[in-house]
Amino acid sequence: MDANGGIEIERKFDVDELAVLPPLIDLPGVQAIAEPVVHDLEAVYFDTNDLVLSAARITLRRRTGGDDAGWHLKLPQNAGRRREIHAPLGRDRQGEADAVPESLAQLVRVYVRAAPLVPVARLTTIRVVHALIGAGGETLAVLCDDRVQAERLVHEPASAAWREWEFELVDAPEDLLDAGQAVLAVAGILVSGHASKLARALGDRLTAESPRNRQRPTPTGPAGNVLLASLGEQIGVIRAQDPRIRQHTLGSVHAMRVALRRLRSVLATYRSLVDPTVVQHLRTELGWLAAVLGGSRDEEVLQRRLAGLLDREDPAVLLGSIRDRLTTRSAADAATARHTLVVALDSHRYFRLLDALDALAASPPFTATAGQDARVVVPALVTKEWKKLRRAVRRATGTVPGPERDLALHEVRKRAKRLRYAAETAHPLNPKRAARVSGFAQKLQTILGDQHDSVIARERLLRRGGVDAYLRGENTFSYGRLHALEQQKAADAEALFWKAWSHRP
Repeated sequence: MDANGGIEIERKFDVDELAVLPPLIDLPGVQAIAEPVVHDLEAVYFDTNDLVLSAARITLRRRTGGDDAGWHLKLPQNAGRRREIHAPLGRDRQGEADAVPESLAQLVRVYVRAAPLVPVARLTTIRVVHALIGAGGETLAVLCDDRVQAERLVHEPASAAWREWEFELVDAPEDLLDAGQAVLAVAGILVSGHASKLARALGDRLTAESPRNRQRPTPTGPAGNVLLASLGEQIGVIRAQDPRIRQHTLGSVHAMRVALRRLRSVLATYRSLVDPTVVQHLRTELGWLAAVLGGSRDEEVLQRRLAGLLDREDPAVLLGSIRDRLTTRSAADAATARHTLVVALDSHRYFRLLDALDALAASPPFTATAGQDARVVVPALVTKEWKKLRRAVRRATGTVPGPERDLALHEVRKRAKRLRYAAETAHPLNPKRAARVSGFAQKLQTILGDQHDSVIARERLLRRGGVDAYLRGENTFSYGRLHALEQQKAADAEALFWKAWSHRP
């Protein structure tokens, strides 16, 4: 693993003091076992007082000793993997060595929110590292023989000692991990019952994260389970994407924005199942955050669309400084939107929204309707969304082409999106019907999304070409040409929509 971290793939094994390392030389691809190397390690683990990181299987520690001294943050991935992020050792402005680096603290803020991070455990480990070497001299994996002394620093301090083995991949496929586990099993060495050293050190003070949506949605089960399943899935997306947004990971803003829109839409569809005051408050706050994310995402989409327009044009018809004007301003707008987003993600308003979502998922204020059979309640709710979409389409047919029609089609798009999300929640109840309805709604959403993007692009071209560039005395021919091209794209998209609508299921 490099200095900046990576994906950790390892398995832990419980062993007693008399355990002897079995022969690993026979593992596939292993040509030699390097001479063992001994490290004296000390690690201080940080969490909130109520251990929210540990409950979510997140590890944040400050390690000294060994060849990877520094700050380590481990975020759970899928299939037993953890993403590891590093930061160097250092002191804060007051000279304190135990201050968590901001670069790591911001990546767990979606969990800790405004709570302080404090030392919760200290572990000293004598580690003996056995490196498994491949044919080319590369290290395929390491087996670490650890003797651990642990101190719990919170909630009735306590101490413990144990021995364990860690088998971690370095430069090999997971088959080697499976083969190593099989060899150890033959020797009577079994996978540890503890998820991590920290979990073992905390002992009975560590409570597992409250499982959401324990009851899987079924046709004869309560309708509330369908809503809870959707809520839990989207809350999980928000948690996963928050640190990715803070690291400017491509696609993260879009992913969280979609999750927020899904939550807001599903709460509207299922409003009869939940206390209406809770629904209204959450939809307002979800709308606020989605709008903040939209400022960043929409500018990114618009910038890409305008750049594509310019790239496809003959340079001979791109007069004046149109490319510089459009790209420079777009970059400035995007930077402003990103700053606004970062401020929002560190705000108490955002933290309160997260708290409210957690509270809803953990203890939903259900109405009597939520306890009725899902096969009765949910299809009726989806049917209501169908009817609202049809009414929106009828209104659009009665408008004249131009701004009025554009607004009406935008409303149709929003209704199609809500129908899609409603149908997707019903998938466990009737997969075929749900897939047919959601697929059709998504098709409408995509077509009208392109139409709406064209409307936004034309507004930008008109404002900067027809007004700003004109006032600066620049040639506005190219702005008008691009505006006309976008107008044609919008017309083509609208025609495609009416064709698709005529074939509705």
